[in-house]
Amino acid sequence: MGESSDDILTQPLGVAAPLSRKAAALARLRMLGRSPKAMAGGTGALVLLLVGSLLLFGDPQGGEPRVTVAITLREPVAVPTPAPQAVAAAAPEPEAPPARTQRSAEEIETASGVTVVRPSGTAAPSEAVVIRVPSANVQLNPAPDPRLTDRGRHGTMPKLGEGRLRALDVYARPEEPGSGPRIAILMTGLGIGQAATAAAIVKLPPAVSLAFAPYGGEVERAAARARAAGHEVLLQAPMEPFDYPDSDPGPQTLLTALKGPENADRLAWAMSRFPGYVGVVNFMGAKLMSDAGAFEPVLREIGARGLGFVDDGTAARPLPAGLAAKVKTPLARAEIVIDAVPRADAIDRELARLEAQARTKGFALASASALPQTIDRIARWARDLDARGLRLVPVSVALRGGETRLSKAE
Repeated sequence: MGESSDDILTQPLGVAAPLSRKAAALARLRMLGRSPKAMAGGTGALVLLLVGSLLLFGDPQGGEPRVTVAITLREPVAVPTPAPQAVAAAAPEPEAPPARTQRSAEEIETASGVTVVRPSGTAAPSEAVVIRVPSANVQLNPAPDPRLTDRGRHGTMPKLGEGRLRALDVYARPEEPGSGPRIAILMTGLGIGQAATAAAIVKLPPAVSLAFAPYGGEVERAAARARAAGHEVLLQAPMEPFDYPDSDPGPQTLLTALKGPENADRLAWAMSRFPGYVGVVNFMGAKLMSDAGAFEPVLREIGARGLGFVDDGTAARPLPAGLAAKVKTPLARAEIVIDAVPRADAIDRELARLEAQARTKGFALASASALPQTIDRIARWARDLDARGLRLVPVSVALRGGETRLSKAE
């Protein structure tokens, strides 16, 4: 009970009212609770209470409600497997493949690698055609062959093997059987430009022979790729032109002013650049080849190593008369330079002239440089060569006695 209202009203201002007994007892209890000893005692009691609860219930959450539930294991319910007919019926119908853009017959033939021969004046693929499936790629003999390898100051180069075994014979591409006039084409200037070299290897028929200049950083690898694709390869040796040094073939050029051993050493440098070639081709060299005294030792060195020599036909004058018989080195000269005028119409005219010459003489040898336009025109021209009754053969045919007329200098 609180104080009476009369006591409160009659109490003087500023004088505390005397506490009742009950109020005084409560005040003493509050004072005891605020004393340090009392607070310490209360804290100890709380700790004892917590420890007791842990001991009693055995876990930090002792005393919380818990429920124990029994788990009963049941056998899995078997799912019936639908019949195959039901699965097939439920499977969605496959979508039709997207329509392909129709390609011309010429594009399909080019992509497939076959040669299609149609009757004259017809072009529709529905008409009667004769299809020639290309034969398997001819595998050339591995290079270098240890029997034909010599070690020189500049590296390995070819040599004449026992029994007069020649690189000209071992590394040559074999001539495929057939009949009719034959054409040999020598593509020069490879190994320097990677794009042109790759295009010649891939686009040109394998029967086209490829000549590599000795200066490319990847010339050995490029020549190996060409041989793997079935192309016969030759080495271009830098030789002195009439306007040297204004026109300079490059380092290690064979010169008329040098003695025989000096030119032989320069030739050995070129020969050590890559293996597997059947012969040597001039790189420029009109002046050197017109000088019998300077060129004869070079030809002798080439023949002594089991190789042949091909004049690419760019020089105005042929080799000196009687030189071939004197040096006993297989020789051949290109009668037509296909891209002497590097225009598409001029190239096509020279290819037509090459055909006519082959029909007249039975064999024709031509050369061309590795220009992109030249490669494309020759590749296009050669697609249906068989249909026109002609066939391509490697250049070694002219060096190995397959065409006796060209084995002698003109």
